[in-house]
Amino acid sequence: VTITTRLLVSHLSGIRHYEKDITKVKEEKEKANRALKLTKCHQDKEHKEKEGKGIEKTDCVKKKEHDGETKSRNSKPGRKDKEFEHEEYYLKEKFESVIESLKIFKNDPLFFKPGDQFLYSTYGFTLLSAVVERASGQKFTDYMLKMFRDLDMLSTVLDDNEAMIYNRARCYVYNKKGRLVNAPYVDNSYKWAGGGFLSSVGDLLKFGNALLYSYQAGQFKNGNGKLLPGYLKPGTVAMMWTPVAKTEVSWDRDGKYAMAWAVVEKNQQYGCCRQQRHYASHTGGAVGASSVLLILPEELDPEAPGAWPAAPPRGVIVTIICNMQSVSLNSTALKIAREFDKEKRAQ
Repeated sequence: VTITTRLLVSHLSGIRHYEKDITKVKEEKEKANRALKLTKCHQDKEHKEKEGKGIEKTDCVKKKEHDGETKSRNSKPGRKDKEFEHEEYYLKEKFESVIESLKIFKNDPLFFKPGDQFLYSTYGFTLLSAVVERASGQKFTDYMLKMFRDLDMLSTVLDDNEAMIYNRARCYVYNKKGRLVNAPYVDNSYKWAGGGFLSSVGDLLKFGNALLYSYQAGQFKNGNGKLLPGYLKPGTVAMMWTPVAKTEVSWDRDGKYAMAWAVVEKNQQYGCCRQQRHYASHTGGAVGASSVLLILPEELDPEAPGAWPAAPPRGVIVTIICNMQSVSLNSTALKIAREFDKEKRAQ
């Protein structure tokens, strides 16, 4: 088979994640698909009721309500996330290079033919980092740290246990009794690309602004030549934020996966009804930590009459970093972004 960098960056390579048992992965996918069908059935029922075609509660709606009640009862603080039960999250071996870390999974079978199905894979990004290393002729970590410097992200560093890092936060997890305890020691050298960097909210905002500026730079008039080019070409960011077929997003059912980003496209089917704004986001989950970066671009209309809007970046960027494991943050970030966007429109 052939695995391309585009397949890797969109998690379509077939390379496994932390779960080694393909049967369990298939079961989880089927369970997720069933849940999605139930949600769709519930949404269809609501739409019919809005049209004045009230119907009795179907089995699928009853099942959905029952699931919601069960989920509510079981959503207690400290409930262990099954994702973090995999042993490989807690590796303590130090790898000297990303090439060396490929030995963890390089002899394992692919879970499906590349391009056929979506499977989120941290190891896919480990392989991607090896591609970057060979293509650039530099050590991956050196290449990334230089890039962070170019972006003025001076607080973003490797999560190296041995290094003395100023203001490094302690990380926490819930134990089996539901009490907060210190997160166990892990070595992230096996997954620098998939979760091996430490950062701050200030640096992530700079990163988001650099991407949003690059995305919008091509939409602004530059007659006086005062507008500097973006760090990336506008077309590159647009490509990164274009949904890829056969992908899915666990933290937002409206979204699709693009290239290393989850993307929700602009959509409104009915007047005075639910609007879907275009935004790009990504969550992060590690041992003892959770995070999100969400970019909600302002909708620009170059043909609109009146003065041309101020220079990019135009929109709302929200980032949250939490030093606790298994905290869902995307919906919170989206609510915050919408509130700021609403306030901005009202001005």
